[in-house]
Amino acid sequence: MQAQTTRSVGFVSLGCPKATVDSERILSSLRADGYEISPSYNTADVVIVNTCGFIDEAIAESLDAIDEALTENGKVIVTGCLGAKSNLIKDKFPSVIAVTGPQQTDEVMSAIRTNFPISKNPIFDLTPRHDVRLTPRHFAYLKISEGCNHKCTFCIIPSMRGKLVSRPVGDILEEASTLVKSGVRELLVISQDTSAYGVDTKFQTGFWNGRPIKTKLLELSKELGKLGAWVRLHYVYPYPHVDELIPLMSEGVILPYLDIPFQHASNRILKLMKRPASAGNVLNRIKTWRTVCPDLAIRSTFIVGFPGETESEFQELLDFLTEADLDRVGCFEYSPVTGATANELIETSVPDEIKKERKARLMAHQHKISAERLKAKIGTEQTIVIDDSGSDNVAVGRTKYDAPEIDGRVIIRGAPHLNAGDIVKATITESDDHDLFADV
Repeated sequence: MQAQTTRSVGFVSLGCPKATVDSERILSSLRADGYEISPSYNTADVVIVNTCGFIDEAIAESLDAIDEALTENGKVIVTGCLGAKSNLIKDKFPSVIAVTGPQQTDEVMSAIRTNFPISKNPIFDLTPRHDVRLTPRHFAYLKISEGCNHKCTFCIIPSMRGKLVSRPVGDILEEASTLVKSGVRELLVISQDTSAYGVDTKFQTGFWNGRPIKTKLLELSKELGKLGAWVRLHYVYPYPHVDELIPLMSEGVILPYLDIPFQHASNRILKLMKRPASAGNVLNRIKTWRTVCPDLAIRSTFIVGFPGETESEFQELLDFLTEADLDRVGCFEYSPVTGATANELIETSVPDEIKKERKARLMAHQHKISAERLKAKIGTEQTIVIDDSGSDNVAVGRTKYDAPEIDGRVIIRGAPHLNAGDIVKATITESDDHDLFADV
C-alpha cells in the first residue's frame, strides 16, 4: 500500500486495567510513529479493537465491538486477550486485517505499518515521544509484570498472557518517576499477580539511579513510596511475604490498602479452584495486619455458584465476611469459560437462579458491613484526592482507602475552588452504604 503523509487510527479499549496499560502502549507507539488518533469511526483509516476474553460476557462484548467497528469503518485490527483465540475471530470475521494477542504492541504496530504506511515527517521524528494515557492526569496504572504462574481452574488468563514475566525494577521506577513528574498524584500498581513480582527472576538485583535494588515487591514499594505520590497495590495474593508490606502502610510509605481476590472461604471450594490459601489462615493474618496497621482497608472479590458449592459452603463464605470485616467486596456468579479446567465439574454445576440468589444475599450481607465501616469515619478528618471539581460548589474525591472507579467516593460540599488532582483534608460528616460526605 502506498504511503501517505498522515493516517488516522481509531481505537476501542475493553477489559481490565492491565488491558488499559496495553492500550496506552499501543497508542503511544502510534503517536511516536506519527499516526493521528481518531475520535470516531468515520474519520479513521483503520480501527484497532483491544479485546477482553476473560468470561463469556466479556467475550460477547468484544465480539460486538469488532462487529460494530467493521460495520462502521470496515478496516479492523484486533488485539488483546480474545486475540489469543485468533481462529475464533477469523472464523467469525474473515475480513479482519490482523489478529494479535495481549501485550503484543510490536505485532500491532507491524500490522499498522504494513497496511497503512505513512511518509514520516523528519521534523516530527525529532520531537520527543509523549506517552498517551487513558486515565485522568492525576492517577495512572503502573504495570509491574505480565502473565501468571497460577493454575486457577476458573481462569484462562495464563493461557492468554503466558507465565509470569517481571519487568526490570529500574524500568518500573523510571516510568513511575516520569509519571509523578508529569503531575500524577497516585500510582495504581497492577499485574496479574502483584505479590509474585520477581519470583521468575529469583528476586535478582536490578539498578536505578546507580543504586542496587532487588526485584521484589517490598523493595519496589519502598522506592515507589519515596517519589511523593500515593502508591496503591492491586491484585495481591495473600502470600506470607505480604506481611512485610503492612509496616510500610502503617508508616505512610504506601497507602494502607490491599486489593486481594480471596474468591471463596470454603477450603473444599478453594481446593477445587486451586487457590493458594485457606480461610482460617487468612482470617488470622487479617487480624495481624490490622494490629500492625489499624486503618488498613481491604477490598476483595468472590465467586458464588462455583460447581459443587453447597448451601453450607456458601454460608461459610457469609460467616467469613462477617469475621473478616472487609471494606469493599465485589461478587461474580461463576461462569464457565471455554478452556477452563473447572468445566470438567459440569455435572455438579449450580443452577443459574441459585447463583443469582446467592450473589444478591452476599452483596446485601456485605452492604451492611461496608456501611458500618464507613459510618465509623464520621467525625474524622481524612486526606482526599479530588477526581472531579463537579458543579454547584460540590467536588468529588476519594480517601486513601478507595481506589478509582471500583470503590466509594467522598462528596465534598462548599468546595468551588478544588480541581482534579488536588489533595485536601476534610471532615467526614455523613455516610451511606457506599459513599462519604464531607466539608472542607
